[in-house]
Amino acid sequence: MANISSFSKNVYQNLKKEYSNHSSLLLVLLGLLCIPLSYAFNSISLFLLTLMTLITFKKENFKFDINLILPILLYLLMLLSITWTIDFERTTNALSKELPLLLIPTCFLLFRSFTALEKDKIIKWYSYGIVAYSIFYLTKAVIRFIISNNSSVFFYHELATKDVNAIHVSVYIAISFFYFLAKTSKTVFDKCALGILFLMVFLLSSKNIIVVFMVLLVCYHLFYSKRSKKLRLKNLILLIVLLLFLPFVGKIKERFKEEYETIMTDSSVNDVISKGSEKVYNVSIKQAWTNTAFKPNDYFPGTAFRVYQFRIFVEFLQEESIFWSGFGLDASYVKIAEKGIHYNLFLGNETQEGYQTKNFHNQYIQVFAELGIFGLLLLLTMVLLSFRNAMKTKSYVHIAFSVLIIALFFTESFLWRQRGITFFILMYCIFNANLKSEKTISI
Repeated sequence: MANISSFSKNVYQNLKKEYSNHSSLLLVLLGLLCIPLSYAFNSISLFLLTLMTLITFKKENFKFDINLILPILLYLLMLLSITWTIDFERTTNALSKELPLLLIPTCFLLFRSFTALEKDKIIKWYSYGIVAYSIFYLTKAVIRFIISNNSSVFFYHELATKDVNAIHVSVYIAISFFYFLAKTSKTVFDKCALGILFLMVFLLSSKNIIVVFMVLLVCYHLFYSKRSKKLRLKNLILLIVLLLFLPFVGKIKERFKEEYETIMTDSSVNDVISKGSEKVYNVSIKQAWTNTAFKPNDYFPGTAFRVYQFRIFVEFLQEESIFWSGFGLDASYVKIAEKGIHYNLFLGNETQEGYQTKNFHNQYIQVFAELGIFGLLLLLTMVLLSFRNAMKTKSYVHIAFSVLIIALFFTESFLWRQRGITFFILMYCIFNANLKSEKTISI
């Protein structure tokens, strides 16, 4: 108890000192740590950051930074889409959800820039917070398993909840993992944190994140690790063995098997969803792209569904005048629903929502379809600039963030969710603001 009390006191003193040095630092950290909580906490943290920025604003702190101007321009384009949207109500409602894209970069333009050391401290305390969240999720899963004897509580949305979203949480955790991995000297706590976070990435079972995570891990050991070649080779071999073993574990195996079958086989039976004589058939990637009609008992695994969504986007480009302006922010849903009816997709029932209610599950396509080519170019410029900045600063945490986001945007409309937009823009601003005065970020 004495050790815990001492640790808590040190944490309090450190945070108090950081607040006195830079009043917005703790509020940025608070914004990051509130993301997995309810939307109310997200909104409150954003309000406090904006309010504190305005209260403490000094003219000499203002600066022009193209990295921060780009997301503001993207929001202004969203706002402008009110003038051409095909669904005025959805567009106006979505503007409040996307507000962090405007407010957070503006705050970073107005308050005193974070130094490289201050950025490092934000990522450090954020990573500690994510470890705490991970322990909470695992503890909750153990309790639920004891009660229900159902092992599915350890995997995917059952572990993180569908509302918070396992795929999103995988990204939060992966960033924290690479923070601890990149530390030159690791304590016992750091090593334990690495183990917990590594386990969580796989239990959350996001196929895309797992693949990108492992590629980043291999690249780190090959090109960035400061350990001896012999030790790096040993770690790499262990990593590859683990990589080959993990896809055969529980729910992870089921999710990878499902994707494999959609590539190799048309209309394979989905044994997990099928009940008795009511067979449910997996739609293959080929069928998702070529079928002129589907059946209500056709099930779209992740990749096949995204191929179908890309297919209808191509059809929209051919049938609608959306290349320059798009349908308007959040206004593509009505068109997606029409295509769902046209292709006779499963349209939902009392317990499940239909495919026609889902977005494109691809951020690049989502932006193009709703904001046109200029929206897509702004988004691409942001993510590619972030990657270029990461390579310049040689911060592997920044590199991991940029690569994960670029890959994630191919499979998720991440910025069309309040937690997603808040996480992305906070991390984007932390990593990319004020780089001209920094030779290297020490993260």
